[in-house]
Amino acid sequence: MNFTWQQYLRSTSAIAGNAGVVDRRDNNAELDAAKSGTILADLSHFGLIQFAGEDAQRFLNGQLSCDLNSLEPLHTQYGSYSTPQGRMLASFLLWRDDAGFFMQLPRSLRESIQKRISMYILRSKVTATDASDAHVLIGVAGEDARAILEPLFQKLPADLLSITTAEDASLLQLDANRYQIIASPERAPLLWDAISKDATPVGPAVWDWFDIRAGIPFITPATQEQLVPQMANLDLIGGVSFGKGCYPGQEIVARMHYLGRLKQRMYLANIAAGEAPQAGDKLFSADMGEQASGIIVSAAPSPDGGFDVLAAIRIESAKHGDVHWKSLSGPGLKFGELPYQL
Repeated sequence: MNFTWQQYLRSTSAIAGNAGVVDRRDNNAELDAAKSGTILADLSHFGLIQFAGEDAQRFLNGQLSCDLNSLEPLHTQYGSYSTPQGRMLASFLLWRDDAGFFMQLPRSLRESIQKRISMYILRSKVTATDASDAHVLIGVAGEDARAILEPLFQKLPADLLSITTAEDASLLQLDANRYQIIASPERAPLLWDAISKDATPVGPAVWDWFDIRAGIPFITPATQEQLVPQMANLDLIGGVSFGKGCYPGQEIVARMHYLGRLKQRMYLANIAAGEAPQAGDKLFSADMGEQASGIIVSAAPSPDGGFDVLAAIRIESAKHGDVHWKSLSGPGLKFGELPYQL
């Protein structure tokens, strides 16, 4: 985390560590605001890798599941980076501006993914650098988000996953009522001060809840090499191109798509438990006996109680609806509806 930004957050009574805001000490108020108000979140739990150079687009297009040839400047898309066996090492949000391409992914993966991708640059005219501390990421979500942001930006994004720019800051629209600011460390405190007058500051778990409700998966160390992109619905949110050239794992991904061999999908569910589910936790169902039928991809406290989760589950097991956390006798999953069609 940028030191200037870290010091500023501490002045706002947040507990701010190197990886982002840890706690704001009022979880109930934060969850209430997430459900019926407007929230403001520090997103320092995400890291940024910047790719620049005249070969950056061509190089990345040969490494990632999304099609960079169709990514216009000031637009963004989801995508994944996989092993040759098609198993995801990371999923991310990627955007393009005058400075190059920026990959946003969990900070816990930034170093290892940057190192692995850099191994394949070889003689390509591409640089991959850690841009995590050069930019501050801020999330704003809720029914009043657009009205709050309008006075701070000369122009708001016209479309989902598009970006507008203002003084030392850019604004990205993620969905109808959710935005992300990418600001300089000098500009970020001024924006936070202005927005916090009308929005409730929250910790990162609340922002994770919004990602979960939107059906947006982020691979973490606990779920690396567990899922093919379609198992986490990356193909349903524009994160997989089936018409571009080769990239690591492309043959496996294409085979699942064209031959209809996909056996798992990612579902939204709630688990009524006192203990927090963790990414990578196994799920069980009667049709599979003692063999796991899925895993937790991500989890966050729900304003309605328990924990909302994204879970990759065998399609046949999910159809039966009798899926349990950790064991067949564990808490059952109550399935919800994702904002896109499975």
